[in-house]
Amino acid sequence: MDIALLIKAAVMGVVEGLTEFLPISSTGHLILAGALLGFDDEKAKVFDIAIQTGAIFAVIMVYWQKIRDTVLALPTQRNAQKFALNVLIGFLPAVVLGLLFGKAIKANLFTPAVVATTFIVGGFIILWAERRQAAGDNAVTVHDVDDMSPLDALKVGLVQCLAMVPGTSRSGATIIGGMLLGLSRKTATDFSFFLAIPTLVGAGVYSLYKDRALLSMADLPMFAVGLVFSFLSAWLCVRWLLKFISTHSFVGFAYYRIAFGIVVLLTAWSGQVVWAGA
Repeated sequence: MDIALLIKAAVMGVVEGLTEFLPISSTGHLILAGALLGFDDEKAKVFDIAIQTGAIFAVIMVYWQKIRDTVLALPTQRNAQKFALNVLIGFLPAVVLGLLFGKAIKANLFTPAVVATTFIVGGFIILWAERRQAAGDNAVTVHDVDDMSPLDALKVGLVQCLAMVPGTSRSGATIIGGMLLGLSRKTATDFSFFLAIPTLVGAGVYSLYKDRALLSMADLPMFAVGLVFSFLSAWLCVRWLLKFISTHSFVGFAYYRIAFGIVVLLTAWSGQVVWAGA
């Protein structure tokens, strides 16, 4: 057993869990961490996507009551059916556009300039969205996920597709996009988490199936360690974030994104991180 490899898997799991649900792009952080650890070959790229499942289990645990109640009520209660339909509607655009354009985006947009630009532009969009809400220019019309309409869900699902551009952040796109569309900060965050369940599980299963030739049973300990640490760190992060947003805005994350965009440019310019082709 390669202890050094398991330690790297644990570190990558922690990075995934801590960044997946914050509006700061987990993909960008995983690439940077992988490059610094020397954990960035083709198998590592499959690993990065697969361990998202561990983070999703954390969301399921935190929201277990809501998920269980919805599943049990699906046959008889309209509210549960509406909520499940909204999650499905929000999920479908990512499936369709991912299948149509995923390969082209991966081949052409994963460059230092694109990653850095989306980090920095995303930071300024967060600042703009928060200032609009603070000034009352962006009226909040939806205060709970159960009050969302199918059209609200479709709009958030379409915004989520922006995260196909590297460095955007899936959670950032859905949370900030939801706020700009009239969702409260709490509602946008909650729906982002629920939308992550089918989106990230689907991406993980698809990646494992597509690249199964790269894997063997000898990789099982590495993936298990990554999943466990991704789950634990995501569980702590999600619980912290839900408390944080009750009294804070996302402004701090905006400045962090801008700073991280500069890090992307510097690491690419110095040759310390190979961002292209990831």
